[in-house]
Parts: sequence; structure tokens; C-alpha cells
Amino acid sequence: MAGLIMAAQLILGLAILVTLHELGHFLAARAFGIRVEKFYLFFDAWGFKFFSFRRGETEYGVGWLPLGGYVKIAGMIDESMDKEAMKAPAQPWEFRSKPAWQRLIVMIAGVTMNVILGVAIYTMVLMKYDKQYLSNSNVSDGIYAFELAQKVGLESGDKVVAIDGKPLVRFEELLSSRVLFGATLTVERNGRTHDIRIPDNFYKQTMQAGKGNFIIPYQANLLVDSIVSGKPADVAGLKQGDHIYAVNGIRAFSMESCRKIINENKSKPITLKVLRGTDTLMIQPVVNDSGMIGITYRSDFGSYPMTDYTLGSAIGFGSSDAMEAITSNIKGLKQIFAGKEKASDSLQGPIGIATIYGGIWDWKRFWAITGLLSMILAFMNILPIPALDGGHVLFLTIEVITRRKLSDKFLERAQIAGMIILLSLMVFTIGNDIWKHFLS
Repeated sequence: MAGLIMAAQLILGLAILVTLHELGHFLAARAFGIRVEKFYLFFDAWGFKFFSFRRGETEYGVGWLPLGGYVKIAGMIDESMDKEAMKAPAQPWEFRSKPAWQRLIVMIAGVTMNVILGVAIYTMVLMKYDKQYLSNSNVSDGIYAFELAQKVGLESGDKVVAIDGKPLVRFEELLSSRVLFGATLTVERNGRTHDIRIPDNFYKQTMQAGKGNFIIPYQANLLVDSIVSGKPADVAGLKQGDHIYAVNGIRAFSMESCRKIINENKSKPITLKVLRGTDTLMIQPVVNDSGMIGITYRSDFGSYPMTDYTLGSAIGFGSSDAMEAITSNIKGLKQIFAGKEKASDSLQGPIGIATIYGGIWDWKRFWAITGLLSMILAFMNILPIPALDGGHVLFLTIEVITRRKLSDKFLERAQIAGMIILLSLMVFTIGNDIWKHFLS
């Protein structure tokens, strides 16, 4: 069942992203009077498709191969490689007959649509699901620095005021790729300002330790949502609504780290430092032989006042978060090309993306991942690789600058070279997925 849910989320996510991307090309082409012969969600490879219908001069359909989609624009050298159509005299309603600036707009319209969609999804997630954020100005007593943070020079009680010189507004941005891929944090400590440099490879250390084991607001803790009757936590006196501040003397905020400590103490007593109202209690449940004490819990920021997202602030932060997704991808590619990361570890194919969605249908997670993929799709498509939108944009930009149109023969060869590159990359990512998830 989990596999079906993963597959369904992947297909739905791709359907949304591909349809909106191709709709961008379609609308731009039609706006300039260019005919669109086909509009397909997924590929109708070798002529196979689930269904199709014709409206006006365009055939709409759904193909069987869920690796993308396409619009076939009349008079354009694309993945269809329709050489016969290109041999005929150019018609006024064809792509090749239009001015370079119009063709350029048609080609960037798909990426533009994905950026708009990504920003819209990020904004919607903030408004509908998150609803509030912790303003950094409200974290009056600073951060709690775990060992990982101490290694880079941070100390408990530090007040982080800026990231790379830009004022910090939302506390959660300290756990974003803006910081984890390397940044300079400006902190206030004992009345003085210090700059702390976070190394470029810091994301590796946080992946190993967990983001929750880097820094947290000083009052942060774990809120007990429910307790299973008769289990160790219930027997020891833990109650719903209690705040777990520490486990065996280790600050608790990351659910992963808390589970790890509990699991490491099977059949042993553990000490929970608990906040109940204004009282501080020490509760000692005995972990069962399955490594559990019978509670559910979640991260909580403590008594800090939260700030509601307004439509304006959600759009602003959503736009910032969406652009950060592109920036983090650029940083990630740099790590690969610099030899600091393996492509096999970093690139994900359809199977890898499906596992990221997960086997439980969680709408917040679904939309968050789909928004991220929309920004990644925009970034990948604008890369100057023939057969991608970015390749067409590159050639059209050259045409605009030189005022000379590149020959159809050159464009055909470039298209073939680009398709070979993309097919090779597709084979690599899918093969890598199969190896990682089924064979390794």
C-alpha cells in the first residue's frame, strides 16, 4: 500500500508540474499566433497513449511514459525531430517565422510558469499549514548550542541577528540551506558582536546529526501529545501536555535524537526533565525491550510568542524560500562538479523522488515537496543544454545579439546532442535509483 501511495503522489506531483510548465509554452505560443499541434501530459512514446482528443488545431492527450510532457509547436525543431515539416516553406503561423524576441518569450514561458507555481505553493503552505512563525526578535534569551554548533564557535545564549549581513527575521531560517551550505552568522554575545563562519560542507554534519541537533531557541522542548495507558511513561507519571526539556541530561528538541536516546536504553531507566506548568519534575520511566516508553510528541518552541503569517508576509517569505530552493541546487551542483559530492549520492530519479514523498499521504508534505520540485524543474530546464528550454534560450539569445539566425542543420544536430545527454542522464538516475533502493 505504501508503494502505491508513493507512486500516486509522484504521478500527481509530476502531472501538476508538467501540465503547468507546458501550459506556459502553450499560452505564450498562442498569444503570438503560433500553432500548437500537440499538448501532451507524459510522453506518447512509440505512439502509445491513454487517450487523446482534438480541439481546434491542437491534439490534447495523456501518454503512458510519466517522464515529462511536451507541446509540439509548429515550425520548431524539438524532440519530435520532424525534419519533413521543416523542409516546407515557412508559414506565418509557425514558430520559425516569428521575431526572435517572441520565440524567446515562448521558450522561457515554461520555466516562468514553474517559478510562479513554486512561489504560489510555498506561499500556500505557509498560510494554510504553518500559519505562524517564530520571529527571531522574540527569542530574547538566544539560542541553545548543541555540540555541533559549539564546534563552529557558537555558544548557548548567543543571539543570531544576521545571516551573511542580512537581518534574520524568522528563526527557522537558521536551519535552512542558507546556513547549512555555508554562511557567516552575526551574533550578539555579552554586549559584543561576533561573526561566526559556517563552513560550506556543514550540511554533511547536520545530515548526520540531524538539524534539531544544531541550534534551537533556548526555551525549545518536546511537547507530549499523547500517552499510551499502561506503558512505561504512563506508569512513571508522565502526562499529556508535559514538556520534555531533557533526556538523560541531554537537551530535547529533535524527535530523532530523543528516539535515539530512548532506543539506546532498552530495558533501562531513563531520566526525563519535564516542565509541567511552572513546575520542573524529574520522571524516570523504564524503557521497554522494544525501545519505547509509550508516548507521541512533537517539537515545541516553548513560551515564545508566535507571529501570524499575513498574505503579504506569506508571499514575501514564500518567494524567498522558493528562490532559496534554486540557490541550494546551484550550491549542490557546485559540490558535485568540485568533486566534493558524488553524483550517485545527490541525484534522484523517479524512484528516489517517490520515496521522498513517502508512503503516507500527508498533504502538507506533498505540497512542500511539489513546490520544491517546481523550483528544481525551473532551474534544470533553464540550464543551457540543447533540447532543454535553456538550450533554446541560449541559441535565441545568440541570434538576438548577432542578428543572424542559426541554421536548421546546426539546431537539429544540437537537439540530437542534447537528447543524448538527457537520455544518458535519465538512464544514470533511474539505474542509480534501482541500485540504491533495490540492489545495494
